[in-house]
Amino acid sequence: MDKASRIISGTWGEVWLDGAYVAEADGLQAKVSFNREQIRQCRKLTSGRKLMSIEGTGSLSMYKVTSRMAEALSKVKAGTDPAFTIISKLDDPDAYGAERIVLSGVTFDDLTLADWKVGEIGKVEAPFAFEDYELVDTITER
Repeated sequence: MDKASRIISGTWGEVWLDGAYVAEADGLQAKVSFNREQIRQCRKLTSGRKLMSIEGTGSLSMYKVTSRMAEALSKVKAGTDPAFTIISKLDDPDAYGAERIVLSGVTFDDLTLADWKVGEIGKVEAPFAFEDYELVDTITER
């Protein structure tokens, strides 16, 4: 790193949900957990570990501006579990470049119908799981 300004800032983050820009987004987290099984071996007191699967989870944080999530998840009440695609883009103009990640098979874990308090900004947290991801653009030090 040649200077501190290369550190990427979340201020420049953007989110798309099924191709629609989510202007009210104020944060996104997506991570992959590695599920391993313990492997015991003869004549060893220590165990090894074998990767068995991965699990993608995350959360989309938004200011409450519209009924976007209630509308997007309206089919769940009828027994249909819709899957979505989320695109995350982080493109700080002072950084080495932009990072874009596509999350596919996104299913939301819950739906906040109402959550407000006098004198506070309206926010919605939408936790989710995803089946796959693709790094479309990566940041490389120049």
